[in-house]
Amino acid sequence: MRFYLIAGTALLVASTAAAQAHPGLDPANFDTTCAPCRDFYQFANGGWIAHTTRPADQSRWGAFGELQERNQTLLKGIVEQLAASSPAHPKTAPEKLGAYYASCMDTAQSDRAGITPIAPQLRQIAGIKTTADAFRTIAEMSRDGGGGGFFGFGGGADVKNAQMNIASAFQGGLGLPDQAYYFRHDSAAGAIRDAYRAHISRTLQLLGDAPASADSQAEHIFALETALAKVSFTRIQRRDPNANYHKMAIAGADSLTPHLEWNAFLKEAGFPAVDSIDIGQPSFFSGMDSIVAATPVADIKAYLRWHVVRAASPLLTTAFRNEAFRYSTALTGVSVQQPRWKTCLGAAGQGLPDAVTTAFIAKAFSPEAKARALAMVNNLIAALDDRLHTLEWMSDSTRQAALVKLHAYRKKIGYADKLKDYAEIAIDHGSFAQNQQRIARWNRAFRLSQIGKPVDHNEFSMNGPTVNANYSSTDNAITFPAGILQPPFFDPSADDAVNYGGMGAVIGHEMTHGFDDQGRQFDAQGNLHDWWTPADASAFKARADLVARQFDSYTVVDSVTHVQGRLVLGESIADLGGLKIAYAAYQRSLAGKPHPAPIDGYTAEQRFFLAYAQIWREVATDQFLRNQVATDPHAPARWRVMGPLSNLPEFAAAFHCAPGDPMVRPDSLRAAIW
Repeated sequence: MRFYLIAGTALLVASTAAAQAHPGLDPANFDTTCAPCRDFYQFANGGWIAHTTRPADQSRWGAFGELQERNQTLLKGIVEQLAASSPAHPKTAPEKLGAYYASCMDTAQSDRAGITPIAPQLRQIAGIKTTADAFRTIAEMSRDGGGGGFFGFGGGADVKNAQMNIASAFQGGLGLPDQAYYFRHDSAAGAIRDAYRAHISRTLQLLGDAPASADSQAEHIFALETALAKVSFTRIQRRDPNANYHKMAIAGADSLTPHLEWNAFLKEAGFPAVDSIDIGQPSFFSGMDSIVAATPVADIKAYLRWHVVRAASPLLTTAFRNEAFRYSTALTGVSVQQPRWKTCLGAAGQGLPDAVTTAFIAKAFSPEAKARALAMVNNLIAALDDRLHTLEWMSDSTRQAALVKLHAYRKKIGYADKLKDYAEIAIDHGSFAQNQQRIARWNRAFRLSQIGKPVDHNEFSMNGPTVNANYSSTDNAITFPAGILQPPFFDPSADDAVNYGGMGAVIGHEMTHGFDDQGRQFDAQGNLHDWWTPADASAFKARADLVARQFDSYTVVDSVTHVQGRLVLGESIADLGGLKIAYAAYQRSLAGKPHPAPIDGYTAEQRFFLAYAQIWREVATDQFLRNQVATDPHAPARWRVMGPLSNLPEFAAAFHCAPGDPMVRPDSLRAAIW
């Protein structure tokens, strides 16, 4: 569960003289013509919104994007030096990072290669004659780090025995952002469907297909995906961990898919021998098997061919990349492609994350910064411990289990203690596609090799420069990469109120995920296990229902586009709980000290809430917002401020808001959980 949807966001680095005079908060960002108790998002961010222009290559822009831009710029200088000095045959991780980046930047080489990088997969698909051939081909392509189609498969922690890795399979196979896009009747979804079908056709034409044939194949591909979408779980259904866990013997999996023999498939895909597998959504796999068996082989081949080229387009020629971007404009509203160097840094972060981490932390994250961040985390844990001891709606038996879980949190700060050196992967200055394929094969083989072995709970799920944070239920771990532990999220020059309102709220958010509607179902060891009394579970659900109904009432773009309260429930509970805990931790930090004097006319308590609100300042395209409410478990930025703050008496007291003010929810509707 991540702090926000997409990598690449964070807090504005003060660059003006005025900002430097006000560490952490710049009054120029405020809109003091708007009363804070009427619309606090506008009050805290209206000045910034008024003078900010969204960069043309970004679908959303705000505080997170500013910090990500700074991190990327720093990393760019490092990696360009590595690229310039990397030898022809790199040996060390920094040398391989430099060579990988250089190969990505060499778009002329990619243009010369044409579709050569995917030619072997296309030949495999061309040889398909039966349904069994299709499944075997998917397995073979996945073993080589490519391919895809119909469903996903791999390995990970067994959610009911979180110390062991098991084989798993889960629904997939769609090209649109969500299964609902195939059926929604609104004009925006219809326009995206039209753009997607046209995109399929144009891409197939780049492979050499005649326009009429490409158009026909696009319709058949879309029809097949629509059939898969009909048997797919919705995003809200996928939020229920029990409904998406079905560990069974291989024979049980075979009974779901008469046309897919799992032992043979897994062996072909490179899995170790297994006697069981977690089939995430059995009804999907049963439906998928029937759909594939009833689909003409020619349509299956067209579908698989499309998904191969779709996945590979970033590795291919300028024409393929331009076509992919052309389609993305329908989803995002972005009018300009991002610079190639950003694309290549992003690819490096995905492909060689530990090498990128090593390069970044050497320049941007000291051991002292790690120690300060850990101290803040520990203070917030103490604050939540206090809250758990005093919750009036929780019984003692559930309370004790919650406290055990809280104090079992693994705290991952900055970067992993052990970073990979990628000695087993050959990287050179030649083909970017070949470098990427080698990395994909290595990653796939490594992940599959872990099946049947103990889980490594010390792994980091994000690279060092990432401006994000997360909680893992099966690890029972909170993770804060070095990229987000930067000024002004955590700024030594700012007052504590600002740091607790910024980084403290992030920490509290991730801590609360262990006790949101999903996380609360996992115990201290990371196992999916019910440790709640029935009465306490009912009390929690009643409070969570208030949050869901509150967010259901929020609209974006227009009056008919609503936030989905059940989709954003976990993140909204985490925002509400995170703020409550961070505020309590800040007050706890003041014990025995003089109360801070106001700064720029704002009390410490007011600055705490202003710092939180300014994290979420944002401008975004309408297309991005529509897609966000359809697919993202996070509410749009405005409601991540307005929603939780309107529930907090601490906020109302800080700004002297009265009952009836828009920023004060009535007592009967006020949500209070943690």
